[in-house]
Amino acid sequence: MSLTPPINTPASPTPPGEAAVTEAAEDVHTAHTLADAEPPSDEEILAVEDLTVEFPTDDGAVQAVRGLSYRLRAREVLGIVGESGSGKSVSSMAIMGLLPKSARIRGSIRYRGTELLGLRPKQQRALRGRRIAMIFQDPMTSLNPVRSIGDQLAEAVLAHHLVPRRQALARAREMLDLVGIPQAEKRLRAYPHEFSGGMRQRVMIAMAIINDPDVIIADEPTTALDVTVQAQILEKLLEVKDEVNAAILMITHDLGVIAGMAHRTLVMYAGKPVEVAGTDQVFYEPRMPYTAGLLGSIPALDGDRDARLRPIGGSPPSLIQLPVGCPFSPRCPLATDECRTDEPALAEVGDGHLAACHHHERLAEAEDATAFFRTAEEGR
Repeated sequence: MSLTPPINTPASPTPPGEAAVTEAAEDVHTAHTLADAEPPSDEEILAVEDLTVEFPTDDGAVQAVRGLSYRLRAREVLGIVGESGSGKSVSSMAIMGLLPKSARIRGSIRYRGTELLGLRPKQQRALRGRRIAMIFQDPMTSLNPVRSIGDQLAEAVLAHHLVPRRQALARAREMLDLVGIPQAEKRLRAYPHEFSGGMRQRVMIAMAIINDPDVIIADEPTTALDVTVQAQILEKLLEVKDEVNAAILMITHDLGVIAGMAHRTLVMYAGKPVEVAGTDQVFYEPRMPYTAGLLGSIPALDGDRDARLRPIGGSPPSLIQLPVGCPFSPRCPLATDECRTDEPALAEVGDGHLAACHHHERLAEAEDATAFFRTAEEGR
C-alpha cells in the first residue's frame, strides 16, 4: 500500500513557510541507503523471459537484445549494467512498448502474469505511466520547454484519472515536495529551463511516481550530473521507492552507481546477459572477465593519485556481425580457442550466481579478478 495520500485525497495546497523551505532543502542531503530501504518481498511483479529484439537494416539485422531473462520482485532494485550499445535501454523500451514498429520482438514480458507483448496500443497506454513508469535519460529533452512543470505533472495524472485539474495540480505539488524541491507551489509555475539539471531530474522522478506505479525504470538517471547531485538523486530514488512501494529497474553503464543502490545486478554485453548475482557477489566475486574489467576501470580513492585509469582494451563488437564464439573474446585476457568458437551459455557458477564464461573457475581462484586487466607496467 502506498504511503502517499491517494489521488482522491490530495494534501493541502498551502505553500510552505520559510522554515519548511529550509527543512525541505536539508532533506535533499539526508543519506538514505539500501539498508534503510524496505526489503524486497516474494511477490513477482515483472518477468522477462528470453527477450530478443532485432532492428532490420540494409546491412543486416541489428541484434540489440539476445535472450534476456530476469525476474523483478516488489520493492526490489535490480541494476542492469553494461557499455553503451549493450542493449540496456532497448530492453527497457520493449517493456514500455516504445520501440518502433520495425523492431522484431520475441520472447515474453509479463507484468503480474499479464503478457505485455502483443497488447493493443490502448492497453499499453493504460499500463504505461500508471503501472510501469520510466525516468528517461535526458530530462531537458524529455520535458516540454513551452509548458510549465505543473502542467506537465498534472497531465500525467489526468491521463489516467478522471479528476479535476485543480486536484491534479495538488497532486503535482505533493510530488515536488516528496522529491525534495523547495517552494513547490511556486515551482509548479516554472518552466524546465528555470531548473538546474539535478532539479529537472527530480521533476522526472516526480512524474514517474505521481501515479504510484509498481515498477520504475530509471534509464541512466544520473547522466551529466556532478557526483554530489548524482548521490542526491540516487538517495531520493531509494526514498521514493518506499513511499510508493515500487520496484526499480536501474539502468546504467557505471557499476559505481549501483554499488549501494541495487539488491541484484545483471551485467549485459553485446545484447546478452553475461553475469547475474547479488550486488555484493558481483563486486567481490566476479565470474565473468567483462565484469572484472568494469570493476577494474573504477577509480580507487585509496590508490595512486598519479595512476592512469585502466580501461578495457578494444571496442564492443558490431551487433550486425557478431564474432563467432564469445562476443567478448577479442577483448578478453583469458580468451582461448574454445572462447573463439563456442559462445558460453549463462549458467549457475555458485549459489544464485550466474555467469557466461568458459573460465569462470580461473576468476574464482584469483585473489583479485581485476588483475587480469593490468597493463604490463603494473604487472600481474
